[in-house]
Amino acid sequence: MSGTHAGTVPSGGAGGASTSDSRRAVIAATIGNVLEWYDFAIYGYVATIIAHKFFPAGDDLSALLLTFATFGIGFAARPLGGIIIGRMGDTRGRKSALLLTIFTMAIGTVGIGLIPSYEVIGVAAPALLVLCRLLQGFAAGGEWGGATAFIVEWAPKGKRGYFGSWQQSSVAGGLLLGSGVAALFSTVLTPDQMDSWGWRIPFILGIVLLPVGLYMRASIDETPAYREAIAAPVVKRDPTPGWILATKAFGFTVLWTVSYYVILYYMPTFTQKYAGLSRVESLWSNTLGLVVLAVVIPVMGIISDRIGRKPMLLACCAAFALFTYPLFGAMASGAPLLTVMGIQIIFGLMIAMFSGPGPAAIAEIFPTHSRSTWMSTGYSLAVTVFGGFAPFIATWLIAQTGSPLAPTYYLIAAAVISGVVIALLPETAHDDLR
Repeated sequence: MSGTHAGTVPSGGAGGASTSDSRRAVIAATIGNVLEWYDFAIYGYVATIIAHKFFPAGDDLSALLLTFATFGIGFAARPLGGIIIGRMGDTRGRKSALLLTIFTMAIGTVGIGLIPSYEVIGVAAPALLVLCRLLQGFAAGGEWGGATAFIVEWAPKGKRGYFGSWQQSSVAGGLLLGSGVAALFSTVLTPDQMDSWGWRIPFILGIVLLPVGLYMRASIDETPAYREAIAAPVVKRDPTPGWILATKAFGFTVLWTVSYYVILYYMPTFTQKYAGLSRVESLWSNTLGLVVLAVVIPVMGIISDRIGRKPMLLACCAAFALFTYPLFGAMASGAPLLTVMGIQIIFGLMIAMFSGPGPAAIAEIFPTHSRSTWMSTGYSLAVTVFGGFAPFIATWLIAQTGSPLAPTYYLIAAAVISGVVIALLPETAHDDLR
């Protein structure tokens, strides 16, 4: 550990920390976050290959449903990871929790790349796939809340929206890296090579990225806000039950997670099946939308520091409620590649309106001494219930209704739920962290 010691609080910045210390800590956490979410995201971008590698040959729709169901099963472990690793973050420090998450995520990711296919080992293949997804989900459950608490608590006064936005920008960066790597290998390899062995490389790359994340996270200090909180007398701590605050975070997260997992994970499958794009075109189109998202998120964070969190969050909810159906309709009508790219850029801008202020806004709901535990729990439960199975639900809705526009109803309902919850929350942009 460099810089400061656990019992001291440096001058300036976040809770007294210098801006340079804050910036260095956030860069380190952001790099680790990018690597973790690359590991978690790559599954969704090769889902159509996994469908026939790990499940019995036959009905393509059934195989795809099983693939997305396995994707969702990984999220079943997220609340457990949020509770256990979140509690670890509140009792042993944010940094220890983040080191555990990146190690666990790497094991699950590399494991997927090494599992033999269904043709080789039969039912053991999908069983091992589920196990690896559970490991990834456990790590992701602790990662999101831990990284959010870490970054927001390091933010200098008046810049929590901007600093916190890098948490979501790094998530988008991880998705972008995963989409870009999948698109790259799909471009340079023949379809037969990609189907035979090329799909494994993005997963195995997880082991190459692990030392980088471990080095970056081992070199940073604990947050000043956390050190102040553990030193404060218990009687001065916020008495509001954590589960009540977690319930607010749950409702807050619904649109956030549904939009991510429908727009950013399921979209390559949707554009291949219903917009007429090739696998390569769909991946590059998705990658373009992710580039816009990753770049614009910090801008939205800066704006939220000036005008408040709620105006931007509510604007995002309204945009999804009003524009999702016509945008999906345009894609499903056989729009050309450039039009699909433009629509994915629009969706990227819409998600950025939430993801910019979102990390700071959700962190501000909680007091520091219990932030990691209850924020991770509320967020992870929402992601499990509404986000993890979103690709499965989207595929199922289309199968049941016969309409490729059916997933839009899910997005619109999510926008209404989160919009109501956010409208009832106080504005916290200009308050001190509790």
